[in-house]
Amino acid sequence: MLDPKAFERAFLRFMAAFAEGAKIKAPKGVVAIDGKALRRAYARGQSFMPRVMVSAWAARTRMTLASTPAPDGNEAEAALQLIALLQLKGCVVTADALHCHRAMAQTITKQGGDYVLAVKANQPGLLRDAQAALAMAPASKPAKISGKAHDRVETRTAIVVPAPHMAITHDFPGLAAVARVESRRNSEAPVTRYFLLSKRFTAENLIGIVRAHWGIETTLHWNLDVTLDEDAARNRKDNGPENLAVLRRLALNIARAHPDPKTSLRRKLLRAGWDENFLFELIRHMR
Repeated sequence: MLDPKAFERAFLRFMAAFAEGAKIKAPKGVVAIDGKALRRAYARGQSFMPRVMVSAWAARTRMTLASTPAPDGNEAEAALQLIALLQLKGCVVTADALHCHRAMAQTITKQGGDYVLAVKANQPGLLRDAQAALAMAPASKPAKISGKAHDRVETRTAIVVPAPHMAITHDFPGLAAVARVESRRNSEAPVTRYFLLSKRFTAENLIGIVRAHWGIETTLHWNLDVTLDEDAARNRKDNGPENLAVLRRLALNIARAHPDPKTSLRRKLLRAGWDENFLFELIRHMR
C-alpha cells in the first residue's frame, strides 16, 4: 500500500545518510541510466507489458543512486523524473538511444552534469549530422584499446570531434561534440556506435565512459536477476512490485558496502539470513 514515489524519496534520503555513515564518496564519473522490466509483474492477460523500473547507477561505487517506476512503461519520462532528483556535479550521465532527446540533455545540464548519449536511427537528423561531422573532421589518429576476457579479444576504437554547430542546428542543449566508437570481437564484423557529448572528452576517456555504462547491465541487472531472482518474482498486486524492486536495490547497496571484498553478494545475503550476528554487522555498518 506504500506510495512508490514517496518510498523512492525515502530511499534517496536513506542513501544520502547511508553514504555519509559508511564513508562512501559522493558519486563522480559515470552515472548510467537504464530501465529493467519486472518480467513477472504484469496484469492478468498482459504478459507482453510488464512493469518497468528505471535506475540511476553509479559506476565507480557500483551502487544504485535512485530508481523509479516507469508510468505505463514510459521509460523516457521516468528517466527525466529520476535525473531531476540527482545532483550531478562532476558526473557524466550515460544512456541509450531511447533517452537521446532535448529534454534529457536539458535536465542533465540543469543538474550540473555532462552527458554521453547514444544516437541511433530513432533520431535520423542527429545521426546523419553526427556522421557528417565525423566524416569531415581532419584526419587524426583515433584511440585504440584492446583487451582479452572470456576467451575473446575485443578491440575498441574511438574518435571524438567538436560539433558545437549541431547544438544550434538541432536546438540540442549543451551539445559540444560527437563521437564514434567501433568494437570488434575476434574476427567478427565490427559494431559501430555514435554518441552525442556535452563535453569534448578525449577518445581514451570516451572508451572508458562507454564501457562503464554497461556496468548497469552486467553488475546491477545481472545481480538483481541472478542473486535476487527479480525476473522470477511473481508479485503483481498494487504497488508491491515497485516497492519490492526498491528494496532489492537497497539490499544490494548494503551488501556491496560491507568491507569484505572476497565474499560474493549472494553469500553475504545468504549469510545474513543464516547468521544473526552478521545481519547486525551489516546493519551497524550502515551508520
